Amino acid sequence: MLNIFSALIGLITLILMIPAVFPLLGALNWILVPMALVGALVGMASSSNGGRNFCLIVAAFGAFRLFLGGGLI
Repeated sequence: MLNIFSALIGLITLILMIPAVFPLLGALNWILVPMALVGALVGMASSSNGGRNFCLIVAAFGAFRLFLGGGLI
């Protein structure tokens, strides 16, 4: 059950990251990356790895986007 909840958090975070790829909206990733990491923490309490891995990939994508924009853009 926690794996499904973790995957759901990751999916919601990924959907919210779609506008964050546009210029001047990249600062939204400062909220979404920790949200994905919370999903990964929830996934760590599960016996499966799927939700945790998905949340870590989403967090890595958001962190990469922050890196490309210099942290603000």
